[in-house]
Amino acid sequence: MLEDILDRRNIEKSLVQVEKNKGASGIDEMTWDSLRTYVSKNWQVLRSEILDGKYVSMAVKEVEIDKPQGGKRILGIPTVVDRMIGQAVAQWLTYQFDKNFSERSYGFRPHRSAHHAVLQAYEYVKEGKEWVIELDLESFFNRINHDRLMSRLASTITDKRILKLIRGFLRSGIMAGGVISPRREGPPKAPP
Repeated sequence: MLEDILDRRNIEKSLVQVEKNKGASGIDEMTWDSLRTYVSKNWQVLRSEILDGKYVSMAVKEVEIDKPQGGKRILGIPTVVDRMIGQAVAQWLTYQFDKNFSERSYGFRPHRSAHHAVLQAYEYVKEGKEWVIELDLESFFNRINHDRLMSRLASTITDKRILKLIRGFLRSGIMAGGVISPRREGPPKAPP
């Protein structure tokens, strides 16, 4: 339920994560170090807007960063308030869905990393297994179809307010050169 996402403990955990990550400001120019004060002053109004389905996430700010091997990578920087709310939703989704994932899946999972995958592959080699397969779909997340994603989420999530909030984040748009453009696929691109 949406109330679980907005539970004080979950919001505090997401706030701490945003502060820990620091990061650049979004299109509203609010900095990560002013977020806690903003939330303290505005939490009741913000919470009510979210519960009533009136919260509208802002467009992400497009920035380009250099790739280590050359070229550019385009990122979208959400506002710090949107990052905090998005982090709270992600924490709840992880709790809801992580138990359904394969034990052999290591990407984007809590307490798992590429290092853990390598260690597991090493164990398989020690057991006499000869094949290790790595699967990485290039730009997979950039191409996620919003309608298909929402349909999959709706098959498990019964609280329509959560689905509306997630769809709002997906459709928030991206600002480049002062112009906001809609997005039809892929989530907001955030730095790793």
